[in-house]
Amino acid sequence: MILCCGEALIDMLPRRIGMLPEEQGGDSGTGGTAFLPCPGGSPYNTAIAIGRLGVPVGFLGKLSTDFFGDILVRRLVENGVSADCILRSGENSTLAFVKLDQGAEPQYVFYTEGSADRSLSPADLPPALPGALDCILFGSISMTMEPVASAIESLIRREAARGSGAPVISLDPNIRPFMIRSRESYVRRFEGWLRDTVIAKVSEADLDFIYPGQGPEEALEGILARGPLLGVSTLGPRGAVALLKREDGSLLRAEAPVADLPVADTIGAGDTFHGAFLAWLERHGRMSRSALAALGEAELSEALFFANKAASLVCSRRGAEPPTLGEVEQLAVP
Repeated sequence: MILCCGEALIDMLPRRIGMLPEEQGGDSGTGGTAFLPCPGGSPYNTAIAIGRLGVPVGFLGKLSTDFFGDILVRRLVENGVSADCILRSGENSTLAFVKLDQGAEPQYVFYTEGSADRSLSPADLPPALPGALDCILFGSISMTMEPVASAIESLIRREAARGSGAPVISLDPNIRPFMIRSRESYVRRFEGWLRDTVIAKVSEADLDFIYPGQGPEEALEGILARGPLLGVSTLGPRGAVALLKREDGSLLRAEAPVADLPVADTIGAGDTFHGAFLAWLERHGRMSRSALAALGEAELSEALFFANKAASLVCSRRGAEPPTLGEVEQLAVP
């Protein structure tokens, strides 16, 4: 099983709507904008992506008992995600209003003060996680808010300390700069997480924030020097690249292109890529430190391409709607 930890929220997505002439002061045809509530959050989207790919997955977090929280939990269960590690509480659900401009990354405004997912504390953590646990995923805005950041941080350290029996720890920082008060403090904390991380999936934009002026592969080399075994960077329309640290200290490089599909928006693209990449590893029996270290270039490229196809499919749709395993496998790419 793969366990995804962190925020689960409601994305308020903009939609154009028609308006009656009398509602527009007589100026017919101009329309207006409404916001459609949709379940979201980076680790939440990743859990959905993994579930749709047929891999056992669970979600760990605190969700509201309000009707948005009910929607969030119901969507998880409907997509095969275990809710056994979810705690329900009376705080409101987090809201994220999204601004979409053609050809640009989505912009977000988060309403998190006093929200349920933000309020997860170390005392809320279960004393033991599911027994058949192969991987724990963490990151995103959860790691910029307290007390949830400290709760997940303590969970990762606790599980990583299990030594040879520890699950693979996978990190996707999914950085939102406006959620970070001090870049220097965040980078120090990020580098602390790397000591317990096995797989670091970091977008090109995130690498530029953390290590400005460095190219993706140079930045990935620096990340691997701090602990992880495998570093993966998504490069937008240029595909993805990965560096794997071999047992002899050498680095294996692999890359893969994206699938050339029309882009509706990029919401959930990185989350889907991360989930699909981990799902490929799990499905092929490669979800352990020893199995990862033994990956060859062809296998690693295949895993990247599988994840790129899943991400390309989600980009061809509006909102975070990850594909099923059948859709990814049936996508023919020249």
